[in-house]
Amino acid sequence: QVQLVESGGGLVQAGGSLRLSCAASGPIFGSYAMGWFRQAPGKEREFVAALRWSGGTTSYADSVKGRFTIFRDNAKNMVYLQMNSLKPEDTAVYYCAAKPVVAGVNWDSWGQGTQVTVSS
Repeated sequence: QVQLVESGGGLVQAGGSLRLSCAASGPIFGSYAMGWFRQAPGKEREFVAALRWSGGTTSYADSVKGRFTIFRDNAKNMVYLQMNSLKPEDTAVYYCAAKPVVAGVNWDSWGQGTQVTVSS
């Protein structure tokens, strides 16, 4: 199974930026997808962004399109989430996730999460 460790969370003012990092180890192949999810207090965990480890298209939740960017560094086995123009509603615990790109397989590897707090 893939092991994931997030870092880079913190406290930032509205309008500011943060970059989250996810260090991945284990059997990651080109057929894997990597993603970011978040969970705010009292809310369900929600999808934020994802990409294929082998490259290609990315996908984003409507709420973050144009503000967040997901990208990877294959040589370092790292996935990043660049978050710009942050809003108080972006406050949440952010999780890195991975899954094989196979029909019917859900996200099955998760990091421990990193807290992002955006003050107004």
